[in-house]
Amino acid sequence: MTKMLKAALLVMMTVSFGAQAQDGDWQEGQHYVELSNPVPTASEDKIEVAEVFWYGCPHCYTFKPLIEAWEADMADDVHFELIPAALGRSWEPHARAFYAVEALDKLDETHDALFEALARDRRQLETPEALAEYLAEYGVDEEEFIKTFNSFGVNAKMQQSQAKIRGARITGTPTMLVNGKYTVSASMTGSHENMIKVVDYLVEKERAAQQ
Repeated sequence: MTKMLKAALLVMMTVSFGAQAQDGDWQEGQHYVELSNPVPTASEDKIEVAEVFWYGCPHCYTFKPLIEAWEADMADDVHFELIPAALGRSWEPHARAFYAVEALDKLDETHDALFEALARDRRQLETPEALAEYLAEYGVDEEEFIKTFNSFGVNAKMQQSQAKIRGARITGTPTMLVNGKYTVSASMTGSHENMIKVVDYLVEKERAAQQ
């Protein structure tokens, strides 16, 4: 066997091994984190997959079409939910806005618009009044929004979601939280596409454990 052929075979073996490591051989501590203390999930009879996000996060904005495509094709035994993060004080109004429009049944009309304004256009929407004025363009009543923004219901949602984020030791966005047991981020997987693959791996892992 010539040196050139040996070198070619070595390259092929290395590429093959690398592809396997990326596409199927996902390792705890390297590609995802298993929580020592799992956090509660919102669904008791389904495998919960949650995305922890911030409307002002450009990485979340890039990840958005990928996770939406995944959600559209997810299995019947999986429950997906969005969890807005308030990892800094400037993030809190945007997390509250998510729960406010959700309570007003306007999330479908405003979700894309909030991402575009905050992550894409970098608009300074940092008060309930500024958010209300912007969201009025999408059919949200300004007075009702401000009232709901500061409501007991939104306060309760905020406390619950932020406790879940702290319990999962999430410090950045976007982060995927699988069944309250595992966290997945692009910094560990190497790409947003790989995040989806690791989520699928962990969903299958949970599915097998329940059988």
